[in-house]
Amino acid sequence: MAPQTTAATSTTDRVTAAQKITPFLWFDDQAEEAANFYVSVFENSRITQITRYQGAAVAEVSGMPTGSVMTVVFELAGQPFTALNGGPEFTFSPAISFVVSCETQEEIDRYWDALSANPQDEQCGWLKDKFGVSWQIVPAALGELISGPDTAASERAMKAMLQMKKIDIAALRAARSRG
Repeated sequence: MAPQTTAATSTTDRVTAAQKITPFLWFDDQAEEAANFYVSVFENSRITQITRYQGAAVAEVSGMPTGSVMTVVFELAGQPFTALNGGPEFTFSPAISFVVSCETQEEIDRYWDALSANPQDEQCGWLKDKFGVSWQIVPAALGELISGPDTAASERAMKAMLQMKKIDIAALRAARSRG
């Protein structure tokens, strides 16, 4: 028996047609929990499709229980993602991360507080969430703050950022303007 879907495929078809590249996240068995969590964190987000493992043959090959969630298709801030319950064979690494560009310190604080599983272990705006997925919560103006024609100012801002866990926009601006 083929996987059963619980949402119209036309939504997925529209998303796929509009977005050529979609991040695909492999979870052990927390795909639905993770998707629900991420949708609760980001505005303009929703789950668009859930597919379940169906039939004895699929369950036998996959090692997943019949009826359990196989994939969850969701959007975060309009960006499509797919999450898979694929078992424990693969785990996340900080070698891949999702960058969240923030306009204000309040926005940085909100995402940082919602996503960071261990704030004391984070560095330079980079964090790991409770599922092991890495995120970078950064100011939209980061490039301007740590680069530019005034190399001394850029170096001061970069040095300040390297000391931070959660990025502090005011502290970066202050470091940049010291001279």
